[in-house]
Amino acid sequence: GITSDQTIQLNSKSELALRRIGYKDPETGNHYKFLTNNFSLEAKTIADIYKERWAIEAFFRWIKQDLKIKTFVGRSENAVLIQIYTALILYLLLALLKFLSKPRLSLQEMLQILQHNLFQRGRIEDLFNPLSDKKISNKNKQLLLPN
Repeated sequence: GITSDQTIQLNSKSELALRRIGYKDPETGNHYKFLTNNFSLEAKTIADIYKERWAIEAFFRWIKQDLKIKTFVGRSENAVLIQIYTALILYLLLALLKFLSKPRLSLQEMLQILQHNLFQRGRIEDLFNPLSDKKISNKNKQLLLPN
């Protein structure tokens, strides 16, 4: 996947040199360019590090956007860690639930369904597979409210 590995200098008077690595993702076909000041690692290793870092960034973006962690409740290290661990536990439980129930929903959609049905009694599987339950009217295809 490495398409280029170059050393560039930003200014002719400056001694600052950077390394520019081109990488084409074989899975998606997207082409990426990375700038680094690390000349000791191989180009493939740097590309792999950036690829893994992007997955971590996407995960934390999901936590901030979908789990609504915009600010931390406390300022101590313990408070921040508890809030992050709680979000991670929720994420893992959602991922497990998605794996077990095999719905065609995203984790965000599953979270929204859970939020709207937080105080409802019933099986959690029925929330993600309502067609298996006889609660759907053939006329309007809406869930009926419990009596």
